[in-house]
Amino acid sequence: MASITLADLAEKLNAELHGDGSVTISAIAGMDKAGDGDITFLSNSKYREHLEHCQASAVMVKEADLAHCRSNALVVSDPYLAYALTAQILDSTPRCAVDIAPSAYIAPDVQLGGGVSVGHNAVVESGVVLGDNVEIGAGCFVGKNAKIGAGSRLWANVTIYHSVQLGEQCLIQSGAVIGSDGFGYANNKGKWIKIPQVGSVIIGDRVEIGACTTIDRGAIDDTVIADGVIIDNQCQIAHNVSIGENTAIAGATVMAGSLKVGKHCYIGGASVFQGHMEVTDGVTVTGMSMVMKPISEPGVYSSGIPAQSNREWRKMAARVMKIDEMHKRLRSVEKQRDSDK
Repeated sequence: MASITLADLAEKLNAELHGDGSVTISAIAGMDKAGDGDITFLSNSKYREHLEHCQASAVMVKEADLAHCRSNALVVSDPYLAYALTAQILDSTPRCAVDIAPSAYIAPDVQLGGGVSVGHNAVVESGVVLGDNVEIGAGCFVGKNAKIGAGSRLWANVTIYHSVQLGEQCLIQSGAVIGSDGFGYANNKGKWIKIPQVGSVIIGDRVEIGACTTIDRGAIDDTVIADGVIIDNQCQIAHNVSIGENTAIAGATVMAGSLKVGKHCYIGGASVFQGHMEVTDGVTVTGMSMVMKPISEPGVYSSGIPAQSNREWRKMAARVMKIDEMHKRLRSVEKQRDSDK
């Protein structure tokens, strides 16, 4: 188990230490469950009353909340960010793979960087280039001529198709599939004719892709995921989609082909995007939205109906079904009004 003294942690976080710096911190816990050896954080001042009962060895707080702390404290400008950085420092997640497993298959012409690890039953095909310290978990498949940048990690059973390019310091969770065929077909008198997908997938640096997410290769040009993008579990990114830097996409989102999403966007879970259109930079789309036309202005966009009681929903649905009839009646009343003037 990783541990660190509070003084050393304060130095790493550039935090202001209040209390005993020799205290050892070995875990992060919620404010209501934290105990000896734990550190917690308060990011929203409206919950500061809970500090009085907190049993943590230390708390990360803003300056305005320091007076309410009964324990050791680290004063930081952003407690939630401090929590994230502390979690990295104390992280005990095992490596995806260690060394080269005897059961792994690596083609003779694969270019291996220094410190590469490949897990049991993984397959790395001909022409692949693996950068320094790449970790490939058990059961992964890396297809011909793929390139994986230094420090990138693939958890178990990830599939990287041929000619896909993955940047440096990327993290791909189990079951993800990158470079599968896009959904391209032509119809010949009712029969579907497959269109070979000859593009690839180009992924930048520091990209994270969630478990069982699929990113399709381009039909002709490439599917492109820029630096710093984070994609949650079970998302579908279709062929020729382009996603800008540092955009975040929550789980179960579906993006149709040739969609272009800008930089620094936030996409809520289970959202659906029409293809062949553009979403500009700095857009937030709330969960379960259906985006059917381009978005050219930054801002927050929503659709869908939040959950309500079944009785309320049934009443609303019944009224919605009568909207056309109500519209016609309203137009009739307006015409009668105009004729009476």
